[in-house]
Amino acid sequence: MRLTWAQPEDLLAHELVQSAAEGRDVAAVVARWQQAGGDVVPAVSGASATPATPELRVLARAHLAELAALPAAPADHEPDGWDAIEALLPPAPSLPAPTDQERRVHGAWTGRAAGCLLGKPVEKIPRQGIEEILRATGRWPLETWFTAVGLPEDVAARWPWNRRSAPTSLEENIDGMPEDDDLNYPLLALDLLERHGTGFTTDDVARAWLDNLPAGRVFTAERAAYRNILDVRPVPETATYLNPFREWIGALIRTDVLGWVRPGDVRGAARLAWTDARLSHTRNGIYGAMWAAALCSAALVVDDVEQALDAAETVLPPQSRLARAVRRGREIGRADGDVAAGLDVLHAEYGHLHWVHVLNNAAVIAYALTKGGGSFGPSVSIAVTAGWDTDSAGATVGSVLGALLGTEGIGASWTAPIHGTIATSLPGGAVRSIDDLARRTLRLQEGAA
Repeated sequence: MRLTWAQPEDLLAHELVQSAAEGRDVAAVVARWQQAGGDVVPAVSGASATPATPELRVLARAHLAELAALPAAPADHEPDGWDAIEALLPPAPSLPAPTDQERRVHGAWTGRAAGCLLGKPVEKIPRQGIEEILRATGRWPLETWFTAVGLPEDVAARWPWNRRSAPTSLEENIDGMPEDDDLNYPLLALDLLERHGTGFTTDDVARAWLDNLPAGRVFTAERAAYRNILDVRPVPETATYLNPFREWIGALIRTDVLGWVRPGDVRGAARLAWTDARLSHTRNGIYGAMWAAALCSAALVVDDVEQALDAAETVLPPQSRLARAVRRGREIGRADGDVAAGLDVLHAEYGHLHWVHVLNNAAVIAYALTKGGGSFGPSVSIAVTAGWDTDSAGATVGSVLGALLGTEGIGASWTAPIHGTIATSLPGGAVRSIDDLARRTLRLQEGAA
């Protein structure tokens, strides 16, 4: 059996990259692993095509333990603890008082679903493949849903759709928002807050995962943390033990609701996101979650996307790599030139990272929000055609624009096919109503006030 995001030989290849990024000297491990026949190139989709021999797998486990024992370079500018993070932050911004929350919260849920849905069929397909598909079906530049109608067989073979997603996320098949981890996590956060309030702990998050998340529907850092929870490892070891994905995008996709229940309180939203993210992530993986929550918090009270981006940036340690990636995405978005030119720059600077890493995806989210100029369709289309974590980036961009514009401002072409519903693999019913989700979120706002 091939297990994605779990096989020791695959974890080792990713850990070599992550350890090097943290300033560990990995040269000796690389040399011995290669000499034994191991591959240092990380598997793009999470699992090597051929599992390692038992002997090589044992060696991979030993090397993983060796890397974990190596000292990382000092990183006072990128701490993990909340107090140390907060000490680095500028003053929290003063934002408008929440108004019109029913319209904004409904728009946020709807926008997240629509942006995620747009990116689902091309998840794992690189930028050049997405463009070839769109050109072959007469839909370049992207302005609406993907379709398989008219797609030549050779293009389809060269760039196969996400097999799990395509049956329900292509234009000809859409009938509501299909199940996706980018929506499962907000639904789970809603349940968590209803049970524990905003005083929930990281252990409460772990218990919520065990009670509600199917193990097969968690990936990358979450899959590693899930294993560590079952192994009764304490927080924050859940985020660090055999988890080379600890600075990837997983925590960023989990925290929208934590921003929606703190409208205009970006620091409070970031604190909730930190509590959640530290279960599975460290450093920039945590900051990505804090930034997303702050974006969602700000978008519920400000009038334009630049105000939301400005406010969200105040929760990031200023010298962190995540803060630099966000600033760079915004800078490129403000520059002259078309979208393709901007994406060229982003890929030149961040293309060496895995497509699920937090830094490249945060940069493209910031770029898409800036370049899209507050319009829903152009913004989510930029996030998706960038070709990294297409559904996750599309979801976050859609969430922010949905909060700013409301459901009507998103546009019927994006909202009508969703039918106001979100499917899920969580307990409590296979399909959820966005109307009901919005009402529940608003009640939580009132309770948190």
